Amino acid sequence: MADAYDIIVVGAGPGGYVTAIRAAQLGFKTAVIDREHLGGICLNWGCIPTKALLRSAEVYHTMQHADAYGLSATGTGFDLGKVVGRSRGVSAQLSGGVGFLLKKNKVDVIWGEATITKVGTVAVKPATRSALGGKPVPPPKGAKAEGTYTAPHIIVATGARPRALPGLEPDGKLIWTYYEAMVPQTFPKSLLVMGSGAIGVEFAYFYRAMGAEVTIVEVLPQILPVEDPEIAAFARGRFEKMGIKILTGSKVTGVVKGADSITATIDDGKGGTSQITADRMISAVGVVGNTENIGLEALGVKVERNTVATDGFGRTNVAGIYAIGDIAGPPMLAHKAEHEGVICVETIKGMHTHALDRAMIPGCTYCQPQIASVGLTEAKAKEAGHKLKVGRFKFIGNGKAIALGEPEGMVKTIFDADTGQLLGAHMVGAEVTELIQGFVVAMNLETTEEDLMHTVFPHPTLSETMHEAVLDAYGRVVHA
Repeated sequence: MADAYDIIVVGAGPGGYVTAIRAAQLGFKTAVIDREHLGGICLNWGCIPTKALLRSAEVYHTMQHADAYGLSATGTGFDLGKVVGRSRGVSAQLSGGVGFLLKKNKVDVIWGEATITKVGTVAVKPATRSALGGKPVPPPKGAKAEGTYTAPHIIVATGARPRALPGLEPDGKLIWTYYEAMVPQTFPKSLLVMGSGAIGVEFAYFYRAMGAEVTIVEVLPQILPVEDPEIAAFARGRFEKMGIKILTGSKVTGVVKGADSITATIDDGKGGTSQITADRMISAVGVVGNTENIGLEALGVKVERNTVATDGFGRTNVAGIYAIGDIAGPPMLAHKAEHEGVICVETIKGMHTHALDRAMIPGCTYCQPQIASVGLTEAKAKEAGHKLKVGRFKFIGNGKAIALGEPEGMVKTIFDADTGQLLGAHMVGAEVTELIQGFVVAMNLETTEEDLMHTVFPHPTLSETMHEAVLDAYGRVVHA
């Protein structure tokens, strides 16, 4: 006889495990199914371990410029094994923490590969291999195993995987995805990064800061394509200053593999071609949802461009089947997945909820300089028909930034000229991934320019740049 639950969540990534915990808090008998990682890609192979690597790169870069702070650091270097080991240790610690939280909230963990055989029923079989092609990951202590499980509500949170371009598929040796880029066996002296979204530029920064020669190739006219062009241009200048070569409007059309290097052919978009030889290439051209082999096709669940179509509350076109996180479409971010999952289970509970507003979801890139944004870019705001007031403030006018030795940065604010509504905020510079939440809260509270101008920001802090950018939009900036 099948084990019965109220809610089954397929996938234990940040969206899945948070959804399961919230469901249990609401009184639902809940289970979460995964084949490999508590915490998912984000915690084990994405958000968290990359931040650990980037922190090592940031400290190493600062050590090399100790003289600028009146300090002395000689004979600096790094141990690649220890850098990678620290990153993996951080992930292991947090993955264990997820297991503790699930147990604390009485969520059953089921270990294996899940298939929805019909509405309300999930069959689980043992995984045959890990995502990296090795042996399957053993189940955590206390996890249930293969079997048949039922629930009137099944929430799919199976995440996404790296996109592969035909003819340029990663091979795990010479052409990497983020998996291999996080655990290099040897440090490459040169690196070609294909794609300049958050993943691409974060790895480009890491490897350049640690000493590799790095080239980024981006098919679109600007790096960081989802960001405001002014912010992206500022970031590009900083990257180029640290020695990263950037080719925009260009694409990799072919790769010849050598014994321990690749030679890529680059189309410059203007009729010309060139070749770049590098020790390794990272393919960072986006991700695709893991929609296959779950049973969605047979159930008639609507799938569009490798993601599941939902209504803003996690509901699909098939009653009793829900989808949240990366598999439910962009932005493919952990914090979006978590919030989306909470909306989904609270809607199932019958609580008063609001559909997910994707315009209110901040995006962050954690290289140096950091990039963060929320809402509309200036161009998108104009396209939407808004009459605008735009403010800008550079970090060079901020006392804390200068004291930190981080004077290169910028904050840009975009307001509706008629209503004072904050339409978007875009930032580049030190710690902006921490600062952006101030603008996110302001947008969610429908704060106007008057509210922000009357708010007292502490001094000396980097947050004062936010205040000045608001003031600048209305001709009241003080320190510029």
